[in-house]
Amino acid sequence: QPPRSCEDYWGEWKHCRGLRHAFHHYYAHGQLPSCGRWRDDYEACRAWERDRAASAQVPAPARVMEKQKYAPVWKLRKSPPPDWYLPLD
Repeated sequence: QPPRSCEDYWGEWKHCRGLRHAFHHYYAHGQLPSCGRWRDDYEACRAWERDRAASAQVPAPARVMEKQKYAPVWKLRKSPPPDWYLPLD
């Protein structure tokens, strides 16, 4: 089963192809965004819904793992510091 609904992939593809997003991506990265993966994921999702074929798996977990390979900038706290209530001065 795909991790998201097929309409989510379609919406991501439409957003990626939008003029505003393309302009922002070109400004930030110096190249136009590659939106083909969202279209491929949408088609694979529809194929999975239609045939329930194992070969039509959506490769979205690979992108999730790619995002997780970068360490976060800030360390998350488990609890507040012991002197959180004191004035900052």
